[in-house]
Amino acid sequence: MNGKEKIYNVFKNGSQKEVPWVPFAGVHAGKLKGYTAREVLTDENKLFESLKEVNKIYRPDGQPVTFDLQIEAEILGCELKWSEDSPPTVISHPLSGSEEVPDRIPARDEGRIPLVLNVMKKMKEEVGEKTALYGLLCGPFTLASHLRGTNLFMDMVLNPDYVKKLMAYTTEVARAIASYYIEAGMDVIAAVDPMVSQISPEHFKEFLNRSYTELFAFIRDEGAFSSFFVCGNASKNIEEMCLTEPDSISVDENVSLPEAKEITDKHGIVIGGNIPLTTVMLHGNQQDNMKYTVDLLNSVSRDNLIISPGCDMPYDTPVENTVAVEQAVHETEKVREMVKNYEVREEDIEVELPDYDALEKPLIEVFTLDSDTCAACTYMKAAAVEAGKHFGDKVEVVEYKYTTPENIARIKKMGVEKLPSIYINGELKFSSIVPNRRELLEEVEKCL
Repeated sequence: MNGKEKIYNVFKNGSQKEVPWVPFAGVHAGKLKGYTAREVLTDENKLFESLKEVNKIYRPDGQPVTFDLQIEAEILGCELKWSEDSPPTVISHPLSGSEEVPDRIPARDEGRIPLVLNVMKKMKEEVGEKTALYGLLCGPFTLASHLRGTNLFMDMVLNPDYVKKLMAYTTEVARAIASYYIEAGMDVIAAVDPMVSQISPEHFKEFLNRSYTELFAFIRDEGAFSSFFVCGNASKNIEEMCLTEPDSISVDENVSLPEAKEITDKHGIVIGGNIPLTTVMLHGNQQDNMKYTVDLLNSVSRDNLIISPGCDMPYDTPVENTVAVEQAVHETEKVREMVKNYEVREEDIEVELPDYDALEKPLIEVFTLDSDTCAACTYMKAAAVEAGKHFGDKVEVVEYKYTTPENIARIKKMGVEKLPSIYINGELKFSSIVPNRRELLEEVEKCL
């Protein structure tokens, strides 16, 4: 079977001998051709060149065309902050001061949608016979967060009817984008919604179940496969996600793949994941990546399974590390023999933690994967920054991104189990749940 046939087989039949490999090379694709993140997300020719290079070097069975959750938000009025080595970040929220529910649906000729559609069609013609192509859209809840900002989390408590109306609107946006991508030839439509990890199962049932059930039914009726892609510690919501009936679910390193797979198997849903982005793919070596992948394959059954990075690959991920993962998936027995005696070596980096008992003022520490690239982390940090503005110089706010060896060592020494998390004076207060304004201010008040 070629790659596309393997992807189709796992979606249709579940059982397989060959596990498919899907590298989520978003802006990293540009790195392969020497283009910046901004160039690869705004220049049709550069994006197409870069995706062909991904296909040639990484031998994917399935491949996304873009990994940018801000395309819809930009059209709908959100301002973006651009970076040279990561996707853009939403920095303004047009509904932050208004409980309006828009009715504008992005057209296929607006914003960067034409660029994406053109590249999708080119990739379909270039590799579509051998590679399953993924169209990634911004999930309805994350899009609602982009439009409303952190107020959305207070709305869920104080104004649930508004949240439901806003979700109905963002679901219509997602349906429209999905229809454009399916017409352009995408085999799999992935709704990428990192904010799902930041809410409780009860809130999922109340605000997201209907939206996603309708979206996945629409994608199915249009003849494509669907994927529910989440980031962060979404463990508590895996069951609820399954009940919306996607064809597959993708998770990152915050979720135990064996534990999640027990739930997805029960529902007959494919699960994808979850090679760690920073500790393994970015900062590890080839053997680290081979061993992690082989160990991951050893930890679960091979049915209903796709191996992929936990999320959008860091821009500077070494090419040889991604090739190592590909080899471990496609030539597992050979690689298993190569790394059978290999032991991962952890870097010995000394970090000094604050003397929390001697602080002059409350210290809010935000531990994130990266607030510039992870939407859940963006809104966790934003909540902390807003609290900092409220209290002024009475508190200090600092972020530690899980992107450098020093911060990785700090996060391990602190005992941080899930990202993103907020600690106040060294004590965990919020883990993989973005607090609403009132909750966070109350926690800080206790320390003043």
